Amino acid sequence: MTTALTPPAPGRWPMLAVICIGVVGVLTTWFSATAIIPELIHEWQLSRAQAAWLTNAVQLGFVVGAVGSSLVNLPDIVPMKRLMTLAALIAMGANAMLLVTGPAGAIAARFVTGIALAGVYPPALKLMATWFVRGRGLALGFLIGALTLGSSMPHLIRALTGSVDWRSVVWGTSGAALAAALLFGLALREGPHAFGRATFDPRQSLLVFRNRPLLLANLGYFGHMWELYAMWAWFLAFAMAAQNAGLSPFPFGTASMLSFVVVASGVIGCLLGGWLSDRIGRCLTCAGMMLVSGSCAALIGFAFDGPSLLLAALVLVWGISVVGDSAQFSAAVTELAESHFVGTALALQMGIGFGLTVLTIWAMPLVAEAIGGWRWAFLFLVPGPAMGATAMLLLRRRPESVKLAQGAR
Repeated sequence: MTTALTPPAPGRWPMLAVICIGVVGVLTTWFSATAIIPELIHEWQLSRAQAAWLTNAVQLGFVVGAVGSSLVNLPDIVPMKRLMTLAALIAMGANAMLLVTGPAGAIAARFVTGIALAGVYPPALKLMATWFVRGRGLALGFLIGALTLGSSMPHLIRALTGSVDWRSVVWGTSGAALAAALLFGLALREGPHAFGRATFDPRQSLLVFRNRPLLLANLGYFGHMWELYAMWAWFLAFAMAAQNAGLSPFPFGTASMLSFVVVASGVIGCLLGGWLSDRIGRCLTCAGMMLVSGSCAALIGFAFDGPSLLLAALVLVWGISVVGDSAQFSAAVTELAESHFVGTALALQMGIGFGLTVLTIWAMPLVAEAIGGWRWAFLFLVPGPAMGATAMLLLRRRPESVKLAQGAR
């Protein structure tokens, strides 16, 4: 059994770099359509519902992939290198379909992209954990930071190629996913702290709900997810509305660049969250991050029409805090779940969490329309982090929480 005295695995940091670089490449496909929705609305004459489903189809596909793989214990049966390489190739191909299809085909392709991403993200978390026991929170922070950076890249590509055809974003993100697949296939290795192989047993998925500490960690994650992806998905719409309302000078130049900054700043939050988690505790870090991000969601409307400096400061704090705790929920699962089914528990946690994002992404434009615009629409997200923070503080009071971060609760 691995203990606190287990020496660090040789080569763990280079392998973490390989995993993170690959994750950045594949995750560029997540919001590749979202970043070009304004152009697609114009060229394809999309309805509001079709535009929302270009993002939501990825979320739904991820849910189907994550829950489906957890029910058959796929992340604990198939070697992670093989699974992640194949999934990255599928994500690349499905993403490239945006170049040759129309609205209905694009939505279907986005769904397949989401399924493929479920074969990369949860296994990457488990693979990283085979290399790290001490410092797992920080390592997970790097990994979720890679996810965050990858998710932000389509906005950067669009900001830098604003005068170029929207297909440049699709070409760039598809190429990044292909490079990631090659990297996975050539360089990935499992670490010395393996969790062991599992056999097919659907009952293991149900055990996730019977483990009360694990259930509280999952409730914290679900509150976090209620906010995160809806904010990422619709911040561009909020920023464009503020820009169209005449906010001047506009923070960071354009709405696309502001959206890139708000998502990419989460990398800082992931590293900060990992550092804090290994020192003051997983529960306190998660609760604190959610209280800050929920407050930003409540206050962002006051900065809609300026001053510009206030809006810039708020979005930076929000971007840092909204994802800064994300890695720690995954770390908690690796510490609270039974070792042979860590992959299954991670996939199920994410499947349900991303299921919630389907609801919030679908609801956000309806909320904005109902209240007359995007200015106050993010108030809809505030209950999520409030509930999540409460769950993590309750978990901290339980004796099982000593398993977290080697006693740092």
